[in-house]
Amino acid sequence: MSGKYSFTLKTGDRRRSLPHKLILGCQETETARHVLLKLLAFLLFHRERLQIEPRLHDDNLPFRPDLVELDYQLRPCLWVECGECSVQKLDKLAVKAPEAELWILRGSVAEVQDLLAAMRKARLRQNRYHLLGLDHEPFEEILSRLVTRNEVFWVDGRLDPPLIQFDFNGFWFELDLHLFRF
Repeated sequence: MSGKYSFTLKTGDRRRSLPHKLILGCQETETARHVLLKLLAFLLFHRERLQIEPRLHDDNLPFRPDLVELDYQLRPCLWVECGECSVQKLDKLAVKAPEAELWILRGSVAEVQDLLAAMRKARLRQNRYHLLGLDHEPFEEILSRLVTRNEVFWVDGRLDPPLIQFDFNGFWFELDLHLFRF
């Protein structure tokens, strides 16, 4: 599999200004699944200052986020983890990024439920985390259509009601998002 994926992005929403092209590199430990989750999170949470995997220049935050938005004092105000993420990392994030909204995006509801059980067992702080699970079968179909050069026409992405609608490489997808709070 290639080390990078490119996405030509278009949208019918004039209020949303997406970049024309997005290139996501696949790090050593990352899979195509992780890249697709980052793409979907980028589209769903897109805002002007959203960054993908930046190096944070804060010694108190030893982690590299999948997606982050920094406020004007360069503190995280939105932190998004995609796919696998340890409970220990989530626990530390709640302490080290206290003002940030913490979101975790997973490829299925079952993955979210497993993570919730682990978070309960580890007694993580309550009312700190937002978790999103995708419908497993449609997500796997999108993943099977992922190639090195992709075209995305983003129609809608919202959290109330949780839903995403888009065309991916010529195929229409409408996925319910399953939102959990911990």
